[in-house]
Amino acid sequence: MTLMDIPFHTIDGAPTSLAAYSGKVILVVNVASRCGLAPQYEKLEKLQETYGDRGFTVIGFPSNQFLQELSSTDAIKEYCSTTWGVTFPMMEKVRLNGRNAHPLYTELTTHPDGDGKAGKVKWNFEKFVITPEGAVHRFRPQMEPDDPRIVGLIEASLPAAV
Repeated sequence: MTLMDIPFHTIDGAPTSLAAYSGKVILVVNVASRCGLAPQYEKLEKLQETYGDRGFTVIGFPSNQFLQELSSTDAIKEYCSTTWGVTFPMMEKVRLNGRNAHPLYTELTTHPDGDGKAGKVKWNFEKFVITPEGAVHRFRPQMEPDDPRIVGLIEASLPAAV
């Protein structure tokens, strides 16, 4: 099974996988509503608005791995839409690390960050950009979604603007 075929569920419970976004530049990010990094939602949404029509999507995976996510799916959906105006796809709450880690994160964490370090997710808002060719680029939580390294990678991986 490839990274694109690993099954998971949307926040509304529908089965899906990254294959549903095949051909797009995908930014997978583990999110948490009560994290000090939650303002990154605003920049993630801005990326979605800016590049969504060109073949890009953010995909948010809520996680309570660090004990900072709301307990119910409805509360997460309401928080994301009313506080940050999130329109990008949100998925089911998942575990990121350890023996019960979701298989998607088990695979994603094998990829190193810019310093060559792979391994467990360190905190909320760790970002993985997956290009249409399947290359995975990892960015640690403190790197803002609008950092030139992330934006440059997204732009370089998208078709030219018309």
